[in-house]
Amino acid sequence: MRSEAAARAATLRAQIAQHDYRYYVLDDPEVPDAEYDRLMQELRALEAADPSLITADSPTQRVSGTPSAAFGEVSHSVPMLSLENAFSEEDLRGFDRRLHERLGVDGELAYVAEPKLDGLAVSILYREGLLERAATRGDGVTGEDVTANVRTIRAVPQRLRGQAPPLFEARGEVFMPLAGFARMNEQARARGEKVFVNPRNAAAGSLRQLDARLTAARPLTAFFYGLGAVTGVALPPQQHQVLQLLRSLGLPVSPEARTVRGVQGCLAYYRDLGARRSALPYQIDGVVYKLDSRADQERVGFVSRAPRWAIAHKFPAEEAVTVVRDIEFQVGRTGALTPVARLEPVFVGGVTVSNVTLHNIDEVQRKDVRPGDTVVVRRAGDVIPEVVGVLGERRPPGARAVQLPASCPVCQSQVLRVAGEAVARCTGGFTCRAQRQEALRHFASRRALDIEGLGDKVVEQLIEHDYVRSPADIYALELGQLSQLERMGEKSAANLLEAIEKSKRTSLPRLLFGLGIREVGEATALALARHFGSLEALAAADAARIQQVPDVGPIVAAHVAAFFAAPAHLAVIEALKARGVHWPDMPVAAVTGQPLAGRTFVVTGTLESMTREQAQEALTARGAKVAGSVSKKTSYVVAGREAGSKLAKAQQLGIPVLEEAAFLKLLAGE
Repeated sequence: MRSEAAARAATLRAQIAQHDYRYYVLDDPEVPDAEYDRLMQELRALEAADPSLITADSPTQRVSGTPSAAFGEVSHSVPMLSLENAFSEEDLRGFDRRLHERLGVDGELAYVAEPKLDGLAVSILYREGLLERAATRGDGVTGEDVTANVRTIRAVPQRLRGQAPPLFEARGEVFMPLAGFARMNEQARARGEKVFVNPRNAAAGSLRQLDARLTAARPLTAFFYGLGAVTGVALPPQQHQVLQLLRSLGLPVSPEARTVRGVQGCLAYYRDLGARRSALPYQIDGVVYKLDSRADQERVGFVSRAPRWAIAHKFPAEEAVTVVRDIEFQVGRTGALTPVARLEPVFVGGVTVSNVTLHNIDEVQRKDVRPGDTVVVRRAGDVIPEVVGVLGERRPPGARAVQLPASCPVCQSQVLRVAGEAVARCTGGFTCRAQRQEALRHFASRRALDIEGLGDKVVEQLIEHDYVRSPADIYALELGQLSQLERMGEKSAANLLEAIEKSKRTSLPRLLFGLGIREVGEATALALARHFGSLEALAAADAARIQQVPDVGPIVAAHVAAFFAAPAHLAVIEALKARGVHWPDMPVAAVTGQPLAGRTFVVTGTLESMTREQAQEALTARGAKVAGSVSKKTSYVVAGREAGSKLAKAQQLGIPVLEEAAFLKLLAGE
């Protein structure tokens, strides 16, 4: 009978979901693996006999469909911010001191401490309790759609437990446990395949497989630690309660998470976890501390790249000893000469290191690094290799100190060093092949115009053949030219032309980042785009106006103004337009630029149309300042449902209160 089969299938789905919850969330399995596998096989058999029994949240549907040609883009409604790093006890004390100053409080602050996982950050959206979409962090504003791959991870529930909110976005980290990593590499070696160097690379590579069936074969899991967009439920007032909420909904959280008090509590946790680091079943590279009070989190806010209320305290990096073969000077896209130490290859921090940047000539001379020296190398923050110091007793006779070259090693143009600056620069500009090559590579990079297939080797050949001299020349390339390049057949050339054509439609922040303006990274490009709204408005602004953009100081403002004052740069922009590259103005600034500049808002209660974080972002994008408490300086209080003491204080002080409908009209410029 179909009704009996449907009832049995529903029972099996519920049992399997309960076993997944006990295994991944509670770490307390109640049945052996063989029994779990038997239940799964029975469910598969029922669904195979009657496909109408299959539901979207069935555990058998974690892998389905055919390989994708590419990942789609996902815009994060609430930005996925990165974290500032602390590498010492002094850095941590400085972080704690700044919070006390911003909050105006005495006594110890409460923090939630948890391991900093060495994996890949993801955002997972549930609608009415069902997994709808999963995305990588990307640049924090836009990520990649990896829904099909995340569905294969058994630790991630297809359906939330209990009374799930209408919209619930969980933030967490996908990683590969050490045992699974070792087992996967053993199997790869047995097949004669390439092995992964470390679990982080393995996790990132596994999650970005275009065929979800390949991801399903990889031993991935996940822990969750935060929230994105959430509607229909009042969020708990403390961070540790957020973790409890995630856990109650069936999402695994780190069993190592603790609530601690003050700097001493943080340091005690850090030392304890550091001592047990090698015994943990997964790789970590530090500890994350977050203010426990979410109200205090809102009060201190965030800078363009990171929240002010959280910090990552990194563990000491692994170190190794090797020999410097040579020290060469590389020329970057802005002409900066960077000394690079060529090393005898050494395995450190999970990777083989053969090149290490020495940053600038002052750093070379301060550390007195010379060709032939034996040096200690470490991976700072387990990411960037660096020379810690020289073992002087091993220096060979005749080792000569390094001097800054008077001329560019690539184009022989004069090298200048401005007084007060650590960096020396080649004066050749676009006549310097190295600068031209790096500028074009940067323009085509994934975070800029994202021209797939236009990598370092192709750019190098385009410059060598003199096919491309400026970014605009990329859009004049022809099939015949590309087909002549090494390892570039007609099909590959056609694919590259298609990617170039696709890149013509871009965004203002991507374009600004891609143009390679000195000191303008992704966050600054986004801030400039939001502030001015259009390229024309930015190009017409002087340094004083540019400096009004949040987090843009006088040096960056001067670089931006100088860039747009140069006729050669304006000519490149016009050529890009003439060849079809286009970008929309930013909608926020298209109305009046910064309509709420000079006004201070406080958001309280629960809004129906957006989260409190989204409301705050919308206000700051329009030039407003968002505060965490009500005072006489407050211009407006935005009050949603269940607004409490902040609303009462606003009424007491006679501060205008905006209900949600009025607030939305204000944002729309009505």
